[in-house]
Amino acid sequence: MAENRPLYLGPRLRRLRRELGLTQQAMAGDLEISPSYVALIERNQRPVTADMLLRLARTYRLDIADIAGDDGEDYARRLNKVLRDPIFADIDLPALEVADLATSFPGVSEALLRLHQAYTREAQALAEQRAAGPRADENEPVREAQRFLASARNYFHVLDQRAEELAAEIDKAGGATAWLAEKGVRVRFLPPEVLMESLRRFDRHNQQLLIADTLDSASRMFQIATHIAHTALRAEIKQSIRTESFTSRTTATLLLRALAGYAAAAIVMPYGRFARAVEQRGYDIDALCALFGASFEQVAHRLTTLQRPGEERVGFFFIRVDEAGNVSKRLDGAGFPFAAHGGGCPLWSVHQVFRRPGEIATQWLELPGGERFFSIARTVTGGAAGYGAPRVVRAVALACAAEHAGRLVYAAKVDPVSAPTTPIGVTCRLCQRAECTARSVPPIGRDVLADDYRRAAQPYTFAES
Repeated sequence: MAENRPLYLGPRLRRLRRELGLTQQAMAGDLEISPSYVALIERNQRPVTADMLLRLARTYRLDIADIAGDDGEDYARRLNKVLRDPIFADIDLPALEVADLATSFPGVSEALLRLHQAYTREAQALAEQRAAGPRADENEPVREAQRFLASARNYFHVLDQRAEELAAEIDKAGGATAWLAEKGVRVRFLPPEVLMESLRRFDRHNQQLLIADTLDSASRMFQIATHIAHTALRAEIKQSIRTESFTSRTTATLLLRALAGYAAAAIVMPYGRFARAVEQRGYDIDALCALFGASFEQVAHRLTTLQRPGEERVGFFFIRVDEAGNVSKRLDGAGFPFAAHGGGCPLWSVHQVFRRPGEIATQWLELPGGERFFSIARTVTGGAAGYGAPRVVRAVALACAAEHAGRLVYAAKVDPVSAPTTPIGVTCRLCQRAECTARSVPPIGRDVLADDYRRAAQPYTFAES
């Protein structure tokens, strides 16, 4: 016979409340209970009753099974697996104590699991760093997600096709706001402080999509499209990664978010219409921004995805960096050699456009292996509008193979064979150009010569290999 145990859902309720963007007081009002009672439940000092389960399900339109599912067995299984690590070999850990911890203290269990995951990941990264130099972070979730997107050349046929069909439905309804209204969802634009500093929040209880009113029109449209992607295309997004096995849950989370953004772009810029406009306008990004009501960065993203069989366009590599040189996004729609590690070369104009904000810089590039590319770079600004509101300035760049540059308005009158090129490297660790004066570290496999009798112009001189 099943054992009747009190149901403690503190961490799960707290996670749900935060996902809904609610304070404890707001949730208490929705459930018609006191804020202190919500706090007690979240701290696992009160069990969740059957009546409370029904209120949660009815108020936020959730499945009771999703709310009340017992995490205890899953936590116990994962904890037992972690505790078999040899680092714990000399500690007596009775199974009953582990089960009690998993059942009674799920928050502590989750904290221990995260700590062990972080420990394992860092230990593995350190080992790989010592064994393989620059590939130390290969199993880091962001890198793993990037590899997945690159393996698909940043094109997902089923998702793109369904988004195009959905875009046609939205156009027929008179726009995204009208389409959502038909589904019973009202779109409202409110100050960020009302949204608890969010840019977008869906109020399930009142069926309202709340958008920060400080966003520009392109960002508003994209946030609405992202909500539509998360709801109407949820099955297609999950199907895109269902067959994959990742080393971390974080990787899957990052990919779900990335594919929702992909789908949102496909809704705002449907494949067929966008691909035709791209050719007609010579890949003029500013013109495409005006045609589709999208931002420079959104259009640049979309250009990396034009790989539909029979309707392919120029393949692009996309990168986004900040003023410190940190790469925050890397998308590969062309299989370029710097997709995995590239972007850190200071000779690439993507690092120089901060000096002339908003202006497009073009550049012909040549990698150490002789591959030649054409690059377009420009700064973009993110964040909400308003005096004193935090704004983030980044640089984005697109690069395509040199032989395709003539199809772009930016290089239409330039001979790619005679165009002056800038020699760049994938990254200093992998670039063997000994004469480079911008080098920050020696390349792998080269011995550095002493400067006893001679100091060269470049930072390092190397022994002949």
